[in-house]
Amino acid sequence: MDIIEKYESAVRSYSRGFPVVFEKAKNYTLTDTDGNTYIDFFAGAGALNYGHNDDAMKAKVLEYIQGDNITHSLDMATVARQNFLKAFNEIILQPRNMEYKIMFPGPTGTNTVESALKLARKVTGRRTVVSFTNAFHGMTLGALGVTGNQFKRKGAGKSLGDVVFVPYDGLMGLKSDKGELDTLDYFEAMLNNGASGMGHPAAVIVEPVQGEGGINAASMAWLKRLDQICKAHDIRLIVDDVQAGCGRTGTFFSFEAAGIDPDFICLSKSIGGYGMPMAITLIKPEYDKFAPGEHNGTFRGNNPAFVAATAALETYWRDDTFAKGVREKGEFITKRLKEMAAKHPNVPSEVRGRGFMQGIALHVDGLADAVTEEAFKRGLIMETSGPADEVAKLLPPLTLDQQGLEKGLDIMEQALDAAVQAHADKIGKVA
Repeated sequence: MDIIEKYESAVRSYSRGFPVVFEKAKNYTLTDTDGNTYIDFFAGAGALNYGHNDDAMKAKVLEYIQGDNITHSLDMATVARQNFLKAFNEIILQPRNMEYKIMFPGPTGTNTVESALKLARKVTGRRTVVSFTNAFHGMTLGALGVTGNQFKRKGAGKSLGDVVFVPYDGLMGLKSDKGELDTLDYFEAMLNNGASGMGHPAAVIVEPVQGEGGINAASMAWLKRLDQICKAHDIRLIVDDVQAGCGRTGTFFSFEAAGIDPDFICLSKSIGGYGMPMAITLIKPEYDKFAPGEHNGTFRGNNPAFVAATAALETYWRDDTFAKGVREKGEFITKRLKEMAAKHPNVPSEVRGRGFMQGIALHVDGLADAVTEEAFKRGLIMETSGPADEVAKLLPPLTLDQQGLEKGLDIMEQALDAAVQAHADKIGKVA
């Protein structure tokens, strides 16, 4: 770590939480330079849904590179680009009766969010965008503007305007699907009140499951009503599926069970298949109104990523077998997390999330951080999320087998037990 600490910027974060030098990786394990192996419940912050060095994708990428095929092409037409477009339409969109134009905005999640925000404002001629409490959409200025986290927002160094924040489903722990509080009542009342200050928004942007915001999962009924409100008020609906998409919650898109019809869908992270930088923006054809070159980027033609992404679709998404396994293992994760929480009734906690995107919110200062530290000592890599880093968060590769899943959860349980014991004084005061 000496070289990293000497030469790399202070802004680095993950190398602080996991202070070893990693060298090898396969599926759901990472190995450091000392030969220690770790189970990966982090998966590149959701960019490695298919694990490390997937054999099918690796073979396709190596074959492509060795054949002197195109690597960089901006948005010039290439065979790899063509193959991905065809596969995505045939395997993902058409079976779901979805019709979208596919835009390559640049290689990252914040690029796809920026493109959707710009295009929604362009096609409506309006500026205001509605976002939600605890939202996280990226680190460039437009995406940061619709992000709620104050620590991230302050890093902009300037005001971030033209955004109105409204309550996400489950604010204050009250959920619409339990008949407790439907936060969309507030949103709709604001829209219907000419003196609310909201005006007529161009768009609403929403994460069906908020990752960085604390693994908050909106109910499908809440998402359905949000879609209906947007349509009734001529507001474009943008779904940010950058982290929750590509199968992480048990369906390719995290909102499928809601039956909604977004105007724009943002995908990145695992759309690149092999962990390669890639993002796409799905646009309803009637809103495909950018002039040629009006939104562009030098690295919107990452052809090895197109190759890996196509291989991922062909390998895992031709039928429902893979997704069904994710859903079944997701139920097992929920069961185990609830059992862990129940072991410590004196710790105020709740299990959150869906599928392979879950966590335990631990409402004791520093406790979730302690869980991740204890887990790392025992050979498990996981992180925290939430506005106060209060959620011990799981994002395992979807290719994780049952044995690896159980071993990882066993380590997490041991880590939670150790962290609770170390924080006994703080827990006593909270209780």
